[in-house]
Order: sequence, then structure tokens, then C-alpha cells
Amino acid sequence: MGVHLDRDSLLAVLVDLAGVVVAERRVRLDFGAGGEAVVEVAAVEIEVLLGRTSVGMEAGLPRAGGSAHPSPSSRLRSSRGGPYRPAEQLPTAEVGEQSIAAGAGVLGVGVALPGPLDHASGVLHRVTGFPEWDGYPLREVLAERLGLPVAVDKDTNAAALGLALAGVAESFAYLHLGTGLGAGLVLGGGVYRGARTGAGEFGHQVVRMDGPLCECGARGCVEALCLAAVARGDLDEAARALGTAVGNLVALLDIDLVLLGGRTVGAAEELFVRGVGAVVAERARREGAGAAVGVRVAPGGERGVAEGAAQLVLAPLFGRASAAFPANRT
Repeated sequence: MGVHLDRDSLLAVLVDLAGVVVAERRVRLDFGAGGEAVVEVAAVEIEVLLGRTSVGMEAGLPRAGGSAHPSPSSRLRSSRGGPYRPAEQLPTAEVGEQSIAAGAGVLGVGVALPGPLDHASGVLHRVTGFPEWDGYPLREVLAERLGLPVAVDKDTNAAALGLALAGVAESFAYLHLGTGLGAGLVLGGGVYRGARTGAGEFGHQVVRMDGPLCECGARGCVEALCLAAVARGDLDEAARALGTAVGNLVALLDIDLVLLGGRTVGAAEELFVRGVGAVVAERARREGAGAAVGVRVAPGGERGVAEGAAQLVLAPLFGRASAAFPANRT
């Protein structure tokens, strides 16, 4: 099973051993509510997929012969004071029979969420904008709550792992622009996490010394520039800012493929591919680079992170904990 915890939403997917999604759950979420509240919401959604909790009871609806007990999802309120909606439901057969059957032998839960964090220990660091998560042992707490093995990684690394397993390229960068901005790096066929598993904090490279204040405390971070441009409806400027940072990354790592994902990119795919690609191509021309760097939308859509999170559990079973072999290998 894979879970994507975003700053304002949760997506959980149940997959088979081939990584094919057989059921999913979605619910609004307030990441700022803190560890215990978010873990409880995640646990309830996971238990619904596994058939441990009925859909009716999860949503605070009575079952025959029983009384309604509001779930954590329905009790938890956002920082803006609004109630959380019950999870969006798939057709009953998909959420019910398949999930119950698969849940009987579930291997574990992979969780992907914003970083920085320690992938090895499953402990979060100071997540940008959410200092209350600093030091929170997410893997340990969720594993104890569920009674299942849990693996934790950054959302961008999980997505990159899923893409690497699909064999998209030997080396590439996955850039995720949604409620924040980060990168997942695949170098030489494996996900690169760095010595302290903190690689890929792409959004906090400074590209404008006198730029706006970022929630990380610095000024001119590309994340702050992109999100500010998106907030005022200037997606062309967001794409240019992102392209500038991508050009730095390409020059640093000499990668030949950049994949774009996240809800902001998904809402204007062609614009971001064109805008980022133009900035990267212009820099390559100035520097006399030979082959063009490919810029395109990552396959997998909005489920890419959650499906990659499931691979945090599945991939080690097949000796592919960092990444699968690319398509041109056997």
C-alpha cells in the first residue's frame, strides 16, 4: 500500500504485487494539524482500504444495528476552521471486496510526504512551513498504530522510484510543483538520497538574492518565487523561474531528462513543459551543449507519488530498493 501525505490532502492506494492499483481513497487533510492527528486520519483511511473499517463507519454514518461514531477524518478541522470532507469513494466493489481480499496479506505501507526527513529512521526534520513536525518519528508511530511494517520517504523520492522502476531513463530528475517544490534524483539507475538521505531539496536553492521571503527563512528560493507567481495567476513566470532552477540542476548533474509533476504542473502541462524547456534550451545554447535536455510531463498523473510510495514496500522484495533496472536491461 502507498500513501501520499500532502499539505492539504491524502491519497492512499492499495496495489497488488505487480504494483497495479486495485483501490484508492482520497481525503482532504491539514498537515499543520500535527503528527498525531494526521497519523490517525491516515490510519483510518488505510484501514478502510484493508477492510478493517467499513466505509459507513469511517464517514461517521451508522451501519445496520449500530450507532454513528465520527471518524478522525470528520472530526479534524483545518487551520481555516473548515470541516474535512469524508473521503471520496470508489465503486463499492473496488473499495470493498478487492481491498478486503488484498488486505488479508498486505505486506506493509509506504508513506511519502514533504521533506526534509530521514528516510532510514523515518523521522521528519523541519518541514518547510510546519516546524511542529521536526523530530516526529512517523514510521514508528504509524507502524505501531497499524501493526504493519512502514517505510517513509520524501514525496519526490517516492515518485522518482516509481518512475525508475518503470524504466523511464538511467538518470533523470523528477520535479514536483504542487503546494511546494522539490526534486527526486535518479543517477546511474538508482534513487540518490545523499549521505543523510536529504538530497533533493531543490525548492530552496536561491535564484534571486533580493527575492521574497521563503517559509524556510531564506530569500529568493525558487519555491517561493514559483508559488508567488502561481498565486497571482502568472504561470508563465512560474515556469520561467522553475526553468532557471532546472538549468542549474542540469548543469550541476549533467542529466539529460527532466520530468515535471505535481498538481500545479498538471493544471497547465503544456505551458510548463514549453516554459521550462525554453529556459533550459537557451542556457544549453549559451554554454555550447550538444544534445538537448528533454523536458516532459512525468507519467503516472496525480497517483504517481502514492504508487511510488507503495514501491517503497514492494521494491525491496525484488532486490530493487533504490530503483528497478531501466527498460534496456534485463
